Amino acid sequence: MAELDDHPTVRAVRSRFPLPAADAPAALDPAWLRRLALDAGADDAGVVSVDRPELADQRADVLAAFPHTRSLLAFVVRMNRDSVRSVARSVSNLEFHETTDHANEVARAIVRRLGDAGVPAMNPPSGFPMEMQNFPGRVWVVSHKPVAVAAGLGQMGIHRNVIHPRFGNFVILGTVLVGADVAAEGRPIDYNPCLSCKLCVAACPVGAISTDGHFDPAACLTHNYREFMSGFTDWVETVAESGTAKAYRRKVTDPETASMWQSLAFGPNYKAAYCLAVCPAGEEVIPPFLGDRAGFVTEVVRPLQQKAEPVYVVPGSDAEEYAARKYPHKTLRRVNGVRPVSIAGFVRGMPIVFQRGRAEGLDAVYHFTFTGKEPAEATVTIRDRTLTVRHGLHGTADCAITADSDAWLGFLRKEQSIGWSIVRRRVRVKGPLRLLTAFGRCFPS
Repeated sequence: MAELDDHPTVRAVRSRFPLPAADAPAALDPAWLRRLALDAGADDAGVVSVDRPELADQRADVLAAFPHTRSLLAFVVRMNRDSVRSVARSVSNLEFHETTDHANEVARAIVRRLGDAGVPAMNPPSGFPMEMQNFPGRVWVVSHKPVAVAAGLGQMGIHRNVIHPRFGNFVILGTVLVGADVAAEGRPIDYNPCLSCKLCVAACPVGAISTDGHFDPAACLTHNYREFMSGFTDWVETVAESGTAKAYRRKVTDPETASMWQSLAFGPNYKAAYCLAVCPAGEEVIPPFLGDRAGFVTEVVRPLQQKAEPVYVVPGSDAEEYAARKYPHKTLRRVNGVRPVSIAGFVRGMPIVFQRGRAEGLDAVYHFTFTGKEPAEATVTIRDRTLTVRHGLHGTADCAITADSDAWLGFLRKEQSIGWSIVRRRVRVKGPLRLLTAFGRCFPS
């Protein structure tokens, strides 16, 4: 090591750039951090500690990606509203992608400037790329929305998008992981800019947002994100299963194939995002809505409602029933939903794919015991169209299912018959089979 220390390059570098102290950088001034973000191109910014209670479910993943993290710098970049609202969704998708690219450039610039100041930092992507080895689970490094809310950059609307008090929901979010504490943290704003006007409810073609505030993430994922991960997986399987070009064309139209190519070539396209387009909240956004509400609906909401387009739904889902009833002029396209690749994913994913409309009148407690490669136990309660999932077996079950983990996953992938698995004793049911059937209706594949 002494020889290395005497190397001329090492001596020159150490003379210009002394090694940092072993302890962490001093607490940073939040105003300085915010100014740094604005100078880098952000439109607003705030900072929170990684130890904030509301970010507890983020902490492990953040520290796994960047162990030095002590604070999170959240920022927003504005989008052009008229582009997002256009009935020509190619225009809105270009705005989404261009603004996301800009947000990533802003984050990179912030990290570079922090590094120049001797503060370690890292910028997780604002969108893609993501950690696809974890798909269909958590593929992102950090959830930007809860960080933005904690930092005081807005509140969540009923459409599950962050609404900035000034710019509304026409923003792209970014987060920088900072290896230093801050002298003071941001706090959530003390009101919610969401007007509860329900225009997002009216505009959603699959009923993912309900008037009572309920959100159906599976419906949104299936349609709006058709050309993202799970939809692309379903499309690839359609190609593989078709066998011939003629059989493929019976399942997928030429415009759908061209749209998938466009997503692969230029970036995944959102099929709707109408909830963002019609939202009138935010100080800079709201004046036209307040001035002429009927005119706002006619100009912004109605064109999206009246657009003839394919709507992607899972057969047997609440979204299928809603779209068929509410939008008969739109073309229903029945596709496969998200499927778990592990028992842990199945348990974790149940609240996401649960269909409360299919649970009408069901009141039952289910015990699941999985054996084999992935042993696990879970208690599932469905009551008053509400789902509760708990790890372990609790209380008395109305229906108890014991299943080999591979057999159960094969059933979910439609590779094995549940009836055949029951006959072969790889799946055993204690209790009325009608309850198992009713359970299945709540989770259409």
